[in-house]
Amino acid sequence: AAFVPVLLALVVVAFSLQAQPRTVTSSLAPDAFDGKRALGELAVLGAQFPRRRPGSAGDQALARRVAKQLRTTGGGRVSERRFRAQTIDGRRTLSEVVAVKPGLLTRRIVIVAARDAADAGATAQLSGTATLLELARVFAGRAMRKTIVLASVSGGSGGAAGARRLVGDLGGPVDAAIVLGDLAGAKTRSPEVVPWSSGPQQTPVDLRRTLELALRQDTGIRSREPSAFTQWARMAFPMTPGSQGELLARGLPAAELQVSGERGPGGEQTVVPVRVNNFGRAVLRSITALDARGAAPRRATGSVVIARTVLPPWAVRLLVGILILPVAIATIDGLARARRRRERMAMWLSWALSAALPFLAAAGLAIVLGLTGAIAAAPRGPATPGAIPFGGRSLAMLGVVVLVLVLAWVGGRPLLLRALKVHGDRREPGAAAATTLVLTASVIALWVANPFAAALLVPGLHLWLLVVAPEIRMRRLLGFAVVLVGLLPVPAVIAYAGTQLGFGLGDQPHVLLLLLAGGYFSPLVLLAWTALLGGVACALTITLTRPEAAAVA
Repeated sequence: AAFVPVLLALVVVAFSLQAQPRTVTSSLAPDAFDGKRALGELAVLGAQFPRRRPGSAGDQALARRVAKQLRTTGGGRVSERRFRAQTIDGRRTLSEVVAVKPGLLTRRIVIVAARDAADAGATAQLSGTATLLELARVFAGRAMRKTIVLASVSGGSGGAAGARRLVGDLGGPVDAAIVLGDLAGAKTRSPEVVPWSSGPQQTPVDLRRTLELALRQDTGIRSREPSAFTQWARMAFPMTPGSQGELLARGLPAAELQVSGERGPGGEQTVVPVRVNNFGRAVLRSITALDARGAAPRRATGSVVIARTVLPPWAVRLLVGILILPVAIATIDGLARARRRRERMAMWLSWALSAALPFLAAAGLAIVLGLTGAIAAAPRGPATPGAIPFGGRSLAMLGVVVLVLVLAWVGGRPLLLRALKVHGDRREPGAAAATTLVLTASVIALWVANPFAAALLVPGLHLWLLVVAPEIRMRRLLGFAVVLVGLLPVPAVIAYAGTQLGFGLGDQPHVLLLLLAGGYFSPLVLLAWTALLGGVACALTITLTRPEAAAVA
């Protein structure tokens, strides 16, 4: 009966589909951008600042050079700020340079370029900074309707600390933020307009299409629209090394423009001269179009583009919530039935919740290792591939975390259960009711934090209910397989998202360790995932302790 509202939700979702918003265009040719001058600037910067690890002497010297040049160019107020933040080299002092050219309106168009690099040389990564300086010259002699903000930040090689700090320093409403990445490298990789966030959002459709159109007009590149599956997967497990990720996660409409795609060019030193001119013109064309528009673009949201229509985030949350509802009602009914049968529910809830403690202990240890400096390089966000090598020290720290997980499960948890006087047959209905309650509550918590992640667990939630229900008997091997199949979408999507970022399957445990140590996950998300893993472990225990059945009843 609880599935009846699902039909109504499907109808509501079908009517919630919207047409894609109109693309903003500009008929003005961006001839003011001087590609030769930007290319010359790039050559000078590459020769003078070959080593630019975040917070290093080279990074700080380049920040001073950018600030001096912005002041010399004129046309705006230039400020420098220094702050401490976690980077790929641990905690460092970083510099932020911001130039503000006031317009007729206080609404802002923000242009951001990260100047640091993990590799020596890395000339291609400097093309964003060279383009930023050339744009400053263009805007110095041009009247704009909206306020233009030019920002040179550090920390872009991992954690995007500069972009995170910049959000609090903008001081006004933001219509759009364009992050300038590699605009001159020889490597080409899609998507050239990177829309991914560090949260369950992505670039607003109108801003992304505006950048894609300008890119097509000035470079001939047709950036491919990500599939609905890719959008869902990237918002379910939001990770991106680009600075646009932090801007989007804080609600700003942002996107990164980069010829080498989301992964970036690495330490590439080869540049293609014509790309500096063409990509710079595309950026200027986009800014001109955004400056001329009347209404402000939408804030970063979790909309999904499906077959040229837009599914709004509230519809996603509604549909996923309605699909969780039947299990929630069955869980409440099971708890009421267990209480009527005088099952020891407090004891069984302690048993089910204790299964989450080993996972929570391992995650907590990773966080402590990051806070104490045992894991020195733990930026608050994913780093570019190869920026933080997986060496012997990292392997040792990962081994310690895994060891704590195993010891907490085989030693700590039994001692805790003995202290709490938890004893009884795992086949009792109370164990099944407590396990279902923990699983359902953890998925609901994930639904509150990220409905895209919760959607991956909805099929498993229904399967797990059938597996642990006392009235249904399965063969042990079948029940074991059903429990694991219900969890399968999670590692599959994580592996897919990691592959898009350039991380192999062997790299992903190291990436997870660094994200935990850097405090990337919110407390709600961390508690929800540890409780879910504990609930799955309880479901496996119930399945393996039940007597064999000849067939599925």
